[in-house]
Amino acid sequence: MTGCCGCCTALKPRYKRLVDSIFPDNPEDGLVKDNMQKLVYYGTSKPEKLDRIGQYLEQRLSRDVTRSRTGYVSISMEALDQLLLACHAHSNLFVESFLKMVHKTLESPEPQLQILASQSFVKFANIEEDTPSYHRSYDFFVSKFSSMCHSSAEPETTRIRIRVAGLHGLQGIVKKTVSDDLQVNIWDPVHMNKIIPSLLYSLQGCNMDNDPESPKEDESPGVVAEMVLRDLVCRATFGNITSVLKPVLQHLDYHKLWVPNKFAVKIFRILMYSVQDQYGHMVVHHLMSHLDAHNKDEPRVKAGIVDVVSETVVIAAGGSVGPSVLEVFNTLLRHLKSSVSVQTSDRQRVLDEKNFQEAVINTIGEFANNLPDYQKIEIMMFVMGKVPLLDLEEDVSSGDRKDTLLQTMLLKTMLKVATKYRTVLMINAFPPAFLDPLLRMSLAYDAGIRLIVQEILHTLLDRHDNSGKLKFVSENSDTITWIPKDIQALNLTVEKASQQDIFFIKKNGPQFYSCIYENMLQENNKVDNFEALYCTLALLSIELGGEDILVDLVRLAMGIQNISVSSDLPVTHTCAIHAIVAAYLNLIGQLSAIPNMCTHVSEIIDARKNKAPHLLPDFAFNRSNTEQSYPTSTNVKDELLFDQAVINEALTSRGYDTSTLGTPFTISRLSQSRLGRMDSWFADMAHSTSDIHSITLSIDSSSSSQTPLMGQRGQAPEDITFESLKKIITEDDVERKRSQEMKQKAILEKFQTAPFEQIVAKIDAESMVFQNKLSEILTTISDENKDNAPQHQTTAVFDMQFPDLYVY
Repeated sequence: MTGCCGCCTALKPRYKRLVDSIFPDNPEDGLVKDNMQKLVYYGTSKPEKLDRIGQYLEQRLSRDVTRSRTGYVSISMEALDQLLLACHAHSNLFVESFLKMVHKTLESPEPQLQILASQSFVKFANIEEDTPSYHRSYDFFVSKFSSMCHSSAEPETTRIRIRVAGLHGLQGIVKKTVSDDLQVNIWDPVHMNKIIPSLLYSLQGCNMDNDPESPKEDESPGVVAEMVLRDLVCRATFGNITSVLKPVLQHLDYHKLWVPNKFAVKIFRILMYSVQDQYGHMVVHHLMSHLDAHNKDEPRVKAGIVDVVSETVVIAAGGSVGPSVLEVFNTLLRHLKSSVSVQTSDRQRVLDEKNFQEAVINTIGEFANNLPDYQKIEIMMFVMGKVPLLDLEEDVSSGDRKDTLLQTMLLKTMLKVATKYRTVLMINAFPPAFLDPLLRMSLAYDAGIRLIVQEILHTLLDRHDNSGKLKFVSENSDTITWIPKDIQALNLTVEKASQQDIFFIKKNGPQFYSCIYENMLQENNKVDNFEALYCTLALLSIELGGEDILVDLVRLAMGIQNISVSSDLPVTHTCAIHAIVAAYLNLIGQLSAIPNMCTHVSEIIDARKNKAPHLLPDFAFNRSNTEQSYPTSTNVKDELLFDQAVINEALTSRGYDTSTLGTPFTISRLSQSRLGRMDSWFADMAHSTSDIHSITLSIDSSSSSQTPLMGQRGQAPEDITFESLKKIITEDDVERKRSQEMKQKAILEKFQTAPFEQIVAKIDAESMVFQNKLSEILTTISDENKDNAPQHQTTAVFDMQFPDLYVY
């Protein structure tokens, strides 16, 4: 019988005898290396036999897998790896046999065999094939490796090894397919919907951030999954990045991972740092689209998505150019407006909506922080265009509260963007399209809105971080920090204004002054509003207050002082206004270094400290005051007011032109109503009688005798406003246009109806008149030349002597 077996063995083909020789009698002895070298040499020398060798190995492996001979299966897989490494360039059929054996091994329920097959597939994936295979399919391997990533086998060590093997298998598929367009399209949603959730599932169970004793990279599913995800994303192009992002968003939705969103933030940070720079904005775009899809969800979910957007835009902002920037802001502002419009009595819902609104504002600020400065101004202009414009005279109680709240949120958004902007030139920070509507909003009825506008102005005006030093009350306590005499203790940074800034304030100064003046008259002002107005005044003086506008600033201060004397404001407002004037004149007096002015201001301040301390910031801006703390009368003695004549003399002595200082700074529109309508803003913005900054002629009866040009005493003042001039010019243009049209119509009718002979005769007559006039002029000129010409005898042409050069 033994002889018969030996005889049958001798009859086997050589490749089968070589394959059989690599298997030892005891599988624990491992592969017979000498015989393996013979098999490799035979395969390389006779590549036409490789497909048969593969088929025979496949038969043996299938039998061993069925019989659970794990040792022989390991030997077969090792032999396949060596043959594939040495002979892969010679036969595609052998590769097919190899994949069938890996397929068969992966179907085994034994974890060890699955891990072994996965390792063999990874080795195969690292081999670069010379010839592509058009019919090869990896559908089974994608499904099997993905299922291995979700393994729940016991014990834990085995489960971890299976998951890691599945992750390495997925990485092998990615390496094998993404670099070859002729291979299967791994970016197909069918494959990505299996690969991405498997990677996220492995990452979700990873606590490596919190556990310092986490396994090493080869043993931790979380680390391997992150490596595979980064490798996959970095290979994605513009056309297939969507195939990666959609499964990610779906996974986060299905498992409700937006609240809390720590895992979502981690995933998108991985995506943003792995994706190619030029495609980073696509991640933000898909997130914004996903936010739109969740528009009707709970605010906590939307806030979680917006927080993720905030983390991603910081990374993507540098690569986001063109319309993608405004697209992001437009979407965020739309959701902000939608949140503001929600009306509910549920306190928790109100709190969630507020948190969502804050998240949107912070996201816009973070995005703007990474944009160039010119785009930050464009963003503020874009947000300003979204602010609803309400009637400035309308009380909030009778108006639309939702619009007021929306205004507040949008202005907070602008303030957040403004904090990221670094002002260099005022003309760049305040383009007309941005400055005009911003100053309009500074006259809103709501005190909170006016305060936010002032804070925006502070942020853009303050180039040297002086605003914090100018506050009367420290941010951490209610202690008054105003130093009345010596401003050097404030350590203010003051630099000379550039010519561009001086030109800017000369052009736009009247708008600033008028807005500040009108803001002083608001009946619902609070201490914060008055403090903000003082800070705005001080910043204008520090940043733009050159010698050219000093007189205008003093004139504004005296006009503000007259408000508290002549108006019927509450006593708290009167005290605050007088305190602002005292602090402001003290500031600009020392900044301009005019001794006589500083002396006068110091004397008035000392007098107030002794007789009327409520007119100084120490009292007026003390938050702990009560109604009983204030005096009952708002009348202020003249000796406690700043004397305009003394200040005028002090300025004149230093060479300043004070011709406009005596003109009262008044706004006639405010004498008729507390605030004018916004649509008449440009009609009467600034007011003066002899300054180019204003065209309003308004004077009361008490001062009319000092200005003869203003008319007789008791006559009503004449207002020459922008609208009146515009009306006159418009009427003139209309009349001129109407007259021109009538003339053209008459000429047209004449040529259409008159006989031809009559038209010719008229044209000939006009031509004769022109010809006669021309002949008369030429005759007159000729006679004058004859009278002035010297008398001499005329020589005939033929008697003239010409040079030989001209004679032939």
